[in-house]
Amino acid sequence: MKPKHKRNAVDLYFLDARSKLIDIGAFMDRVEREGLADDFRYRAFLQALEALDSDEKAKAVLLALSDPTREAIPAATTKAACGAWPGQKP
Repeated sequence: MKPKHKRNAVDLYFLDARSKLIDIGAFMDRVEREGLADDFRYRAFLQALEALDSDEKAKAVLLALSDPTREAIPAATTKAACGAWPGQKP
């Protein structure tokens, strides 16, 4: 027996995306309430949110959070990635 209709992206992913939006709002509330809006990671996060207005959303978000430089650094200063580039975009 065939299903009545083919499930689409909204049917499949809406509740998950809705949950993530609520988590994002809660994260932003905590950061701003604690006065941490100047943190480079949060600033990059806000740029990534703005990137959602582009035609290629996933690509634009990744680029907003990525290091755009081509030069390798001489040595790592931490053991883990922080998820955002602390420098200025060229």
